[in-house]
Amino acid sequence: MLVPGASSQALAAALASELGESLSAVEYDRFPDGETLAAVPGFDADHATIVASTASNDDYIELLQLQDAVREAGAEDVTTVIPYMGYARQDKAFDVGQPVSARAVARAVSTTTDRVVLVNPHEDAIADFFEVPVDIVDAAGRLADPLSDLHDPLFLSPDSGAIDIAQTVRDAYGEGETDYFEKVRLSGTEVEITPSNADFEGRDVVITDDIIATGSTMSEAVGVLAEGGAKRVFCATVHPLLARNARTKLARAGIERVIGTDTLERDVSAVSAAPALAPVLKR
Repeated sequence: MLVPGASSQALAAALASELGESLSAVEYDRFPDGETLAAVPGFDADHATIVASTASNDDYIELLQLQDAVREAGAEDVTTVIPYMGYARQDKAFDVGQPVSARAVARAVSTTTDRVVLVNPHEDAIADFFEVPVDIVDAAGRLADPLSDLHDPLFLSPDSGAIDIAQTVRDAYGEGETDYFEKVRLSGTEVEITPSNADFEGRDVVITDDIIATGSTMSEAVGVLAEGGAKRVFCATVHPLLARNARTKLARAGIERVIGTDTLERDVSAVSAAPALAPVLKR
């Protein structure tokens, strides 16, 4: 039985359809003092698959409550799908006395689940922080579906370390080149970014990344491409966090369209990660 977190209801429904499984009733509430409550009234299954992105602290508490609730209701086996894992970029202590936050939340999640499934974590090494088996799913290929009739397409990643996402989207689309941006620091506050090799003048360019958070780097990249004569510029991201004024930054930079999956349910979530997740959950 699929159990949706409040922030992953559409994805859980899509996944239930892909798997041919039922979707559990879930209630989300908040007490007057601010404490949250997530419950599964009527849950009656031996196995529970909880689908819950954790973009906020409340999401993490809700996930822990759902894991405990299904156990209380009699689930003998629990799989936790975290489509977007908050704190994943805090994967080391950046100064003396600071926590490794990704490790802290991973340990907490591990206490009441038997298995975890992550979608495009910022680093695959995040899996090592969990104390239960972890599967990693790559949903980047789903981003190619909304793209059509691209002119001489070029798929760009924000740096050389993320070129695999650009290649995955390119392969799913079926044609085009891949490249990545190079960053040159001009001063303490000024950074110049340019594509490393490919000529982008007159071409449709798709900038790919695992996450768009504040949109600062992405909007700067869009600006560079627009000024350099790119025909159209798209942004494709697995996790469309789009915090604060990210959408405005991208619009002002001249973006044609932002495309995301439903690991974070936003208005730009044009495709579902469910088809990528389903084969792993069927195992």
